[in-house]
Amino acid sequence: MDTTIAVIGIIVKDLDVISELNEILSSYDQYIVGRMGLPHQKMDLRVISIVMDAPVDIIGFFAGKVANLNGVEISTVYA
Repeated sequence: MDTTIAVIGIIVKDLDVISELNEILSSYDQYIVGRMGLPHQKMDLRVISIVMDAPVDIIGFFAGKVANLNGVEISTVYA
């Protein structure tokens, strides 16, 4: 199966969804090449960068699950 590289930016505004987000991330860990999370204390939010190497449909399923969380913004860039 062909794979592609994607960089996914996630901004978490509602910190109550962090555990749900971590569950989603864990379920896709076989496709995640790298992950960096940064707290933005002044604005009380979290900024997360994910690099995935996966088939396009898997990346889309992942992004859809994350986008359905309340208080989360997501954007995906494909290589």
